[in-house]
Amino acid sequence: MGVAQALLKEDLSHIALQLHSKTAHDVERAMASHSRTLDDFMALVSPAAAPYLEEMAAQSQQLTRHRFGNTMQLFVPLYLSNLCANECSYCGFTMSNKIKRTTLSLAETQQEIQAIKGMGFSQLLLVTGEHETKVGMPYFEQTLQAIRAEISYLMMEVQPLKQSDYQRLKCLGLDAVLVYQETYSPQHYARYHTRGKKQDFLWRLEATDRIGRAGIDKIGIGALLGLGDWRVDSVMTALHGQLLQQHYWRSRVSISFPRLRQCEGNSHNTQASQSTLPNEKQLLQLICAHRLFNPHVELSLSTRESAAFRDGAMTLGVTSMSAASQTQPGGYTQPSTALNQFDIDDSRPVSMVVSAIQQQGLEPVWKDWMPFTAG
Repeated sequence: MGVAQALLKEDLSHIALQLHSKTAHDVERAMASHSRTLDDFMALVSPAAAPYLEEMAAQSQQLTRHRFGNTMQLFVPLYLSNLCANECSYCGFTMSNKIKRTTLSLAETQQEIQAIKGMGFSQLLLVTGEHETKVGMPYFEQTLQAIRAEISYLMMEVQPLKQSDYQRLKCLGLDAVLVYQETYSPQHYARYHTRGKKQDFLWRLEATDRIGRAGIDKIGIGALLGLGDWRVDSVMTALHGQLLQQHYWRSRVSISFPRLRQCEGNSHNTQASQSTLPNEKQLLQLICAHRLFNPHVELSLSTRESAAFRDGAMTLGVTSMSAASQTQPGGYTQPSTALNQFDIDDSRPVSMVVSAIQQQGLEPVWKDWMPFTAG
């Protein structure tokens, strides 16, 4: 049985009941454990754990430094296209949104790469909307072939692909794939995804199995916090990561924490979801809970969050961060907020982010790895 099928067996209503039945005793037991279970994770993200945040943060910091050292990986997203064939009510790229659509040519992509390298980045996340007929495998193949030699570690966040496609892209130098399930509730998922191939909940959920079977080095997962009960989705994310590590142990696992943000043309959806959004203290609780549950998982924090929050969280469990992000195609050479997928909060230049990292006693890491050849 694959990871997706195991996740489908979970009763989300029962998880919600368990979360809200946790007591201070459950939290203290989880804090004292040296090998934490999913039930312990539930205690750590439950409302009962809120008074224990300082203790959780101290343990999270210790575990992170022990496993990852005094380092912080830095990467940057490169948006290649905002074309999309899906209707997703929370996203600025949704097909009905009346924004200018653009897809970068190879020449434009190379210009973006040079601008990104000029800032010091060598780890790159390629991002597109989901439009497989116009921005599909032929486009991905030619892009990877054109830029791979320029980048030390190459990641992608695009529509879910077939296993054979992932295998082909791996041969072209792809290192990591990020596929966010958005929400693990089929009911909530159907509410927010109303047209296009992204309506297929199972195809998306099974993507990480296909990525794992393709032998991709790193699998990135996460829920869009704010679409459903953030605690339930977080429990499912933790289980998802654990199952991936068990089934596809040759691949690393990374978890991200995107919170729903304002985007062009969709303000009503953001406002309507405020009741399900974790606040900053709850987000920090969630980050620490993931670290206590899984000391080896990579935890990533994007520029969706404020500079102050990112500076405070970077020593408490996070292992990688984006910086100086632009969320529109061509954003590093010709920025235009009208093309943004969502609004960012931490808009500091990379030099200021690096300075903040160093002030916390951490070393910015620009390259995840590089090939070694004997001389």
